Amino acid sequence: MPVVDIPGSKSITARALFLAAAADGVTTLRRPLRSDDTEGFAEGLNRLGYRVGRTPDAWQIDGRPDGPAVAEADVYCRDGATTARFLPTLAAAGHGSFRFDASPQMRRRPLLPLTQALRDLGVDLRHEEAEGHHPLRIEAAGVEGGEVVLDAGQSSQYLTALLLLGPLTRKGLRVRVTDLVSAPYVEITIAMMRAFGAEVRTEGSVYVVPPGGYRATTYGIEPDASTASYFFAAAALTGGEVTVPGLGTGALQGDLGFVDVLRRMGAEVETDARGTRVRGTGHLRGLTVNMRDISDTMPTLAAIAPFASGPVRIEDVGNTRVKECDRLEACAENLRRLGAGVETGPDWIEIRPGAGTEAGAWGLEGTEIKSYGDHRIVMSFAVAGLRAPGMSFDDPGCVRKTFPGFHEAFEVLRGRLPG
Repeated sequence: MPVVDIPGSKSITARALFLAAAADGVTTLRRPLRSDDTEGFAEGLNRLGYRVGRTPDAWQIDGRPDGPAVAEADVYCRDGATTARFLPTLAAAGHGSFRFDASPQMRRRPLLPLTQALRDLGVDLRHEEAEGHHPLRIEAAGVEGGEVVLDAGQSSQYLTALLLLGPLTRKGLRVRVTDLVSAPYVEITIAMMRAFGAEVRTEGSVYVVPPGGYRATTYGIEPDASTASYFFAAAALTGGEVTVPGLGTGALQGDLGFVDVLRRMGAEVETDARGTRVRGTGHLRGLTVNMRDISDTMPTLAAIAPFASGPVRIEDVGNTRVKECDRLEACAENLRRLGAGVETGPDWIEIRPGAGTEAGAWGLEGTEIKSYGDHRIVMSFAVAGLRAPGMSFDDPGCVRKTFPGFHEAFEVLRGRLPG
């Protein structure tokens, strides 16, 4: 039975880096994810004057409750959305002049709901080029706190950034949320804040965060549930079996809910305190599923959908259009290349089985997948490649964003699954 060692969660690593930097004392992060995104976050902390000591299995961060150690800094956020959204928020709680920029891909992604909320809290923040996008500059003088209204319908990261900021404000924070996508990620944030000594309470749609800062701790990073989805999907698709240890009933990440989608399609799923096991039964049923709360796994499902016995319709995933690329259209384009019937709407995609899927031979031999520079498109369609021989990618290396060793790990798994 293949046991797959999944790297640490990107979402949890990014939050832990913010919390450790803001905490009073030295924090040790065990088994953090080492990828382009998280290395970029750590590098950004270094630029802001925080000490980050890195060994292969643990990172140590010297916290600074008063904010960055430098009076000015120029921070490059690479492709990382958490870096680009969390670090300016962290810097705003300090004192100094801080500029943030990012890759062309990240420059295209929206920031305005978060930066407007920071302005509403009195932060001197200016977008240097396009309003609501990087690059931006903050003249930081601490944050008083108070109440702010936030639309987090595009990204839960806007709310997470403000919640993380709350204990660093002088008076605490009340965030009134008008819309929210990917709500389980906010639950991750609240649970992690608690581990670092801060509490969040909710009053209907209002999140209340008292002041008081954070305390340093030792924190273990659980495996990345979004990354695990590709390996679970591979088992469901091939009739094989995959176990991921460390991602079980106590897991923080909502994306583990993807295995429930696989269960609905016919896979056998077992989850206990030690981990999760998925076994394929040789048959995948079509279904209609709302993936608003687990939208990062939408491409995983889309990539195996043509092999189902009936149509697969994925709904309420409009926010995936403003990720690393427009993931709805990227999935549609590549699925059509492989011979599947696809329709899309503003926030949905419907996929009909490809010709010959019952026999396992479908699509065009040697089809090149367009990655759009998006790690999740490449990793998702690598799963489809288990049944579509000769597939290639125009940019296979973009997986370094979250899992630099993905192709090697997936090739090992391929050799242990049914043909």
